[in-house]
Amino acid sequence: MTNPSTRTIADLLAARSDDPGIALRSGDDAWTWREFVAESAVRAAALRRLRGSRPGPWHVGILMDNDPEYLFLIGGAALAGVTVVGVNPTRRGAELAADVRRTDCGLVLVGASRRELIPDCGDVETLETDSAHYASVIDGHRHANIDDFPAFRGVNHDLLLLFTSGSTGAPKAVICSSARLAAIGELNVRGLGRHDVAYNAMPLFHGNALMSAWAPILAYGGTFAIRPRFSASGFLPDVRRFGATFFNYVGRSLTYILAQPESPAESHTDLRLGFGTEASAVDRAEFTRRFGCRIIESYGSSEGVCVILRDADTPPGALGIPRPEMGLEILHDDGTPCPPAIFDGDGIMTNAEEAIGEIVARGGGDRFEGYYNNPEATEAKIRDGDYWSGDLAYRDADGVFWFAGRTSDWIRVDSENFATAPLERIVARFPGPRGVAAYGIPDPRTGDRVMVALELPAADFDPQAFAEFLSAQPDLGTKWTPSLVRLTDALPLTATRKLDKPALRRAAWFTDDPIFEFRDGDYHPFDAIRAARLADEFRAHGRTDVLPQVPTS
Repeated sequence: MTNPSTRTIADLLAARSDDPGIALRSGDDAWTWREFVAESAVRAAALRRLRGSRPGPWHVGILMDNDPEYLFLIGGAALAGVTVVGVNPTRRGAELAADVRRTDCGLVLVGASRRELIPDCGDVETLETDSAHYASVIDGHRHANIDDFPAFRGVNHDLLLLFTSGSTGAPKAVICSSARLAAIGELNVRGLGRHDVAYNAMPLFHGNALMSAWAPILAYGGTFAIRPRFSASGFLPDVRRFGATFFNYVGRSLTYILAQPESPAESHTDLRLGFGTEASAVDRAEFTRRFGCRIIESYGSSEGVCVILRDADTPPGALGIPRPEMGLEILHDDGTPCPPAIFDGDGIMTNAEEAIGEIVARGGGDRFEGYYNNPEATEAKIRDGDYWSGDLAYRDADGVFWFAGRTSDWIRVDSENFATAPLERIVARFPGPRGVAAYGIPDPRTGDRVMVALELPAADFDPQAFAEFLSAQPDLGTKWTPSLVRLTDALPLTATRKLDKPALRRAAWFTDDPIFEFRDGDYHPFDAIRAARLADEFRAHGRTDVLPQVPTS
């Protein structure tokens, strides 16, 4: 794609080419912006050399931890018009090979800490970045400079292919053009500036790191500090060492940081702001208490079409009120608007099936750059020019949006449909668990049963107290009481620390984790005898086709 009037990442790099400010820190090493742009130009020349005269799509996969080389390569790709594929290192075997093949990777550059994954790349050419061959290619282009690459200043191209988290199915490669990433950086909703140091330990193969932190740092000339992999115990030493003023996070990162012993040093950092997604209201408040740092939570995704930012007036647990220009509405499947939620005196939503719908961006199809080499998935997101997010929500009388789960998160009990997120918010009030997940499992007669997984050691779980807690919640729907409760030391997560609900649904009650069953008003251990009786019920009612399968090793 081309548009000669567009500002691109190549333009932002050109603007920094004589900047003496510190651009990047990693460990004890640092590069100025002048040096960073120079290194990017070297990679641009190297990438062109590595491609040679190969015809057709030729993308470069990057399979490494957070490393300066990763960012130099993105800069080089922006200058040379190359597309970079952020390969997810948590994928293995045939799945990883499929990722690199369907994104047309002609070459995968592999960092030293990920060389064990080279066989998983299949027949795609690989090159280790710590090899003598790679060093010779880089050193052979040390003469290159940014003036050698004017073509992609003001001319857009597909810069990044970023895989979705895979929390709702097979990961899809989201296209992020050079112009879109530059626009995100210049929009800079986080207000990062010249004197900010953004600390990032989130994986660079995911959009959060590049869109939330690196792009605005590039646009406004701050400093980007990186760690190879996220470490909860390393967070405090790192932010003090780098003098970080900002950090980005995804998923349960705050939970893990807060699980570290509290230290007086937490209140003596330069942190002023944290920005991310999917942290609980409890964790955000606790982080602010301990670190004295404001946390801004957002709703959004790598697709970049639907964005809602919380502000100081947003109720705890809510997404917030969308900006009018986003065009966000909550719609039924037939495209009709959902009415506001109505609550009774106990706070129970009385019109859930009418009020809960999918978040849709009216006219958002023009902002969606699509999934690479996946027209079916792209088309499924667009209807009549509108973008359908796949996320459920409802709005209250004040117009505030509240998350209600994914479109796959509907549970149907006794012919009543309800979404999981409101139930999860209730269960999260129970003291003790570090995480909560609610999901549907098949019922032997019809519809679903409710299952909840608690990240809580079995020794800390009081089944009677949990049953009493649930019965005391006035806003717990009459069909919402969990039939089964799974206790686990760690909820399954995707590579970006988002909850992996498909894994929980697949496992159902076939797990070595302790499970409790709700019977006679209380929770009792769910043992092999009860599991066998439940299987007999599925057979008796002709529902063996939906009976979860025992996982095979």
